[in-house]
Amino acid sequence: MSVAALNGSSGPWWEAAVFYQVYPRSFADSDGDGTGDLGGVRAKLGYLERLGVDALWICPVMRSPMTDGGYDVADPRDIDPLFGGMAAFDALIAAAHARDIKITMDLVPNHTSDAHPWFRDALAAGPGSPERARYHFHDGRGPDGALPPNNWPSIFGGPAWTRVVEADGRQGQWYLHLFAAEQPDLNWDNPEIVTDFEQTLRFWLDRGVDGFRIDVAHGMAKPDGLPDMARVDTRMLIHDDTDPRFNNPGVHDIHRRMRQVLDDYPHAVSIGEVWVDDNIRFGEYVRPDELHLAFNFRLAETPFDAAAVHEAIDNSLCAVTPVGATPTWTLSNHDIEREVTRYGGGALGIARARAMILVELALPGAVFIYNGAELGLPNVDDLPVEVLQDPVWERTGHAERGRDGCRVPIPWDGARPPFGFTTAAQSWLPIPDDWSELTVAAQLEQLDSTLALYRRAIELRRKRPEFTGPGLDWHPGPPGCLVFGRPGGLICVLNTSDVAVALLPGEPLLTSAPLTAGLLPANAAAWLV
Repeated sequence: MSVAALNGSSGPWWEAAVFYQVYPRSFADSDGDGTGDLGGVRAKLGYLERLGVDALWICPVMRSPMTDGGYDVADPRDIDPLFGGMAAFDALIAAAHARDIKITMDLVPNHTSDAHPWFRDALAAGPGSPERARYHFHDGRGPDGALPPNNWPSIFGGPAWTRVVEADGRQGQWYLHLFAAEQPDLNWDNPEIVTDFEQTLRFWLDRGVDGFRIDVAHGMAKPDGLPDMARVDTRMLIHDDTDPRFNNPGVHDIHRRMRQVLDDYPHAVSIGEVWVDDNIRFGEYVRPDELHLAFNFRLAETPFDAAAVHEAIDNSLCAVTPVGATPTWTLSNHDIEREVTRYGGGALGIARARAMILVELALPGAVFIYNGAELGLPNVDDLPVEVLQDPVWERTGHAERGRDGCRVPIPWDGARPPFGFTTAAQSWLPIPDDWSELTVAAQLEQLDSTLALYRRAIELRRKRPEFTGPGLDWHPGPPGCLVFGRPGGLICVLNTSDVAVALLPGEPLLTSAPLTAGLLPANAAAWLV
């Protein structure tokens, strides 16, 4: 049961749930091909149950050419054979539910793969056809339409437009792709797109899925006339609230239509990936008739500094409180540098990451943990260039290495790669030789390991009444420290200074590092009751 259920809350299961994000290619391989799959996830459900998570978020496993790790979907209502096909997915749902673990899956409504039958039909049908009306096909500008319809860049680098060769061999129209060229954007002004996506939602909900993470939930709606951007020097995967490519008002009608479907399945949750800075505009996505939850990335973007963490927490709460929504918290995911590296790497990075998980799990709301964070895995920033697979690498002309470094497979056991991840000689991305002390097996033998800390912290959060109640109260603390309390009686202290500090009155419930003479060390956190 979730924290909410165990403490008598009448709210939905997800309002205080711990979600565990599974990047399937990198979690566990069950068939020996070097790539993780759904059979591997099913085989590790005992591990996840003992970790204490309430739900899994499964990154895309639908049929895909895998140009963008499955976020280029060729058939949204089937499971790719790479992951074991539909039978493996059905078996995973049944096995997870038997352990009281929910299954949420990634859906990608902003675009399809260029291998989707709709896009192939659009290329064959030609300009002005109903088939092309499913996407954003437009004539180019300039002589002979040789220039793209506007100046938008792709989030992955390069232009957001690709010109097609028509059936007669002429250079023809351009199509929009905010991501890779193999990911053409859908035209959500077309009612056929809305109807088809509703069918996709019901297809998976009827199979027993407990909800969805909606990719690029602030996308989909495009502005009238597709105006030029005022500035196009945006960094890869970074954009702001003035960006016309995202967060257009029409997106909220799309979410309302989705919510109408989910309301027919009261157990199901919708979670949006929403990169919107303005709190009022962010809160619009989690109004009562839109998404249930929306990712807030403030903590993941915040340095290890008490004042900055305080501001990030306050900001995140302010974004959802006016609309009565549940806050969400995460420190990493498949698109973001792992927290151990972000906080300085090595022993320092691990100490700070351990401290921040206590902060995160002490907060009210839903928590999302990226697979491998519980092992203290760092980013792998020195992968050989010949193994890089993220489309960012090619689309930026090898200027950006992309996100492969945070997607390296999980080390399970053994003294050398692939550390029990696969029976193949090589995993799809190589695992560093020096990860033997980070394996699950090695950490299960250590009472003070990062894995042990996660397991104990999640267990306490689940069982102790001190974690209940909405909101939090800020308390004064020593310089460089953050202190807050929960209505149930929990006190969380984070020490980001470079000296040990005296704890507030109370009994230590859990610390991220051993106390020294009763003092909380630098780069550490503590729970008090």
